[in-house]
Amino acid sequence: MRAYVFTDKALAGQAGRFVWLEIDTEKARNASFRKRFTVQALPTFLIMDPADERVALRWVGSASVTQLQKILDDGRLAVAGGGPGAPGGSEEELRAEESLARADRLYGEGSNAEAANAYLDALGAAPQGWPHYGRTLESLLVALQSTDDNERCATLARESYGRVRGTPSAAAVAAGGLDCAVGLPADNALRAELTAALEADVREVLADTTLAISGDDRSGVYISLLGARQDAKDEAGAKQVAAEWSAFLDRAAARARTPDQRTVYDSHRLSAYIELGQPERAIPMLKASERDFPRDYNPPARLAVAYKAMKRWDEALAASDRALARAYGPRKLNLLQARADIHAGRGDTGAARKTLEEAIQTAEALPPGQRSENTIASLKKKLEALQ
Repeated sequence: MRAYVFTDKALAGQAGRFVWLEIDTEKARNASFRKRFTVQALPTFLIMDPADERVALRWVGSASVTQLQKILDDGRLAVAGGGPGAPGGSEEELRAEESLARADRLYGEGSNAEAANAYLDALGAAPQGWPHYGRTLESLLVALQSTDDNERCATLARESYGRVRGTPSAAAVAAGGLDCAVGLPADNALRAELTAALEADVREVLADTTLAISGDDRSGVYISLLGARQDAKDEAGAKQVAAEWSAFLDRAAARARTPDQRTVYDSHRLSAYIELGQPERAIPMLKASERDFPRDYNPPARLAVAYKAMKRWDEALAASDRALARAYGPRKLNLLQARADIHAGRGDTGAARKTLEEAIQTAEALPPGQRSENTIASLKKKLEALQ
């Protein structure tokens, strides 16, 4: 979003309407913000009423310039106390707008289950061609995923895909629905049918090169498809998807005009190369990113992962040292876990244990809003397995 969307001149007109605040959720001083506003995924965008700090509209995930313009316009109207509809609309449109306003309010408060029901009401009342259908559907699917309602999420995505086909929402609906289908229990009667149908939708999205979505979002669609092939134990199919994904990412990175834009793809390119058994392909790009962004922990952290996959333990530890020197907050836990894996890979179980003990101490010292009991339990389980 920072590299490709926020810099677009089309957003200049919004500068007089909004005060922009970006929160670094890794910093301890921002932990209370994250706890108060229940940030469950990144990026999350909140449009807030300056009068009472109420969240008028929440959007989870990225957006194109056009989508962001619509989100901001809807947010302004939500702050004003009304839904996004225009005066004089039909009765069904007005019902849809009222339900959408209620859903946005509940979603902004983090009441995902209640918000999901209100978004469903809005979609049920929405007339054909309702301009907020895509945004409403995307928010509904995220709310359902947040409450682990995978069956309703997958079913709704499959039933609704036809209405968003060819629009930017198609990617999020198809991929999100496929993730929900794969997340269903193995004995669910609808699992196989939904997975097959949504996988076909995902492949249609990827085949449509004219779809107005970001390269990063298109990469996310590949990730969903790869997960489905791996879930099906289709090793050859997964390799084929990984090869197509890797080729797409390489083309996207080659078109980047700035280092900021190029490094957007570093994480996914590394993952694709590892899936292909070719982690060495990531080394040149990650070294370039570390040179371009010497204060960012991400390039050396990713180098550590690449070197670990190559079993080049000393270089992996050196890259891990550089990443940890630059990182802070909860993100250090990921880096420490990766470092423990490096030690374990080279056969130094003692060092792996000490690193996990450090990770547990770091996790337990985090303030509310950053502290995760699930993460602490996972680290302790990993330590027990080593012992």
